[in-house]
Amino acid sequence: MLSKCLAIAFLAIAPMTDAAAQTATNQAASTTSATTHKEGEWRASKLAGVDVYNEANEKIGNIHDVILDRSGKVANVILGVGGVLGLGEHYVAVSFDKLKWVDQPVTSTTASTTSAPANAPATTSAPDSTTRTTTGAATTTTTTTTTSASTRWYPDHAVYNATKDELKAMPEFKY
Repeated sequence: MLSKCLAIAFLAIAPMTDAAAQTATNQAASTTSATTHKEGEWRASKLAGVDVYNEANEKIGNIHDVILDRSGKVANVILGVGGVLGLGEHYVAVSFDKLKWVDQPVTSTTASTTSAPANAPATTSAPDSTTRTTTGAATTTTTTTTTSASTRWYPDHAVYNATKDELKAMPEFKY
């Protein structure tokens, strides 16, 4: 009789342990998450504030917000045009795929060069706020530090083919 009770108890418990093992395995498989940043992924929080330029390298606004659809895809980007310090800004919705994303800084179209006579003393400012004078030809060294977009998690700027006036003429996006 005792063996029958043990057999029934064993048969009753066996399916429960098998179900628990399957549930634990399914939960582990469904809760996998990303552990590192992948190339081509951007942080939405960093896209807000990114400057937007037109094809002529004129700043026409900046990204104010990013709108997602229910599936998590970016539906629209809200651009802020005009205004000062957020006051009087005109918000327009632009399709995400209409923006061209650029990782390099905007190139300036103006260049200025100044040269001093070769025999004139050159004056340089030292880090300790003192002025030093050198004789002879002075050379200037410029160091540019670049950060790749993969470490920043956002592009440098966006390009949209419109003028500021054309964006202001678009219907305003209402929150």
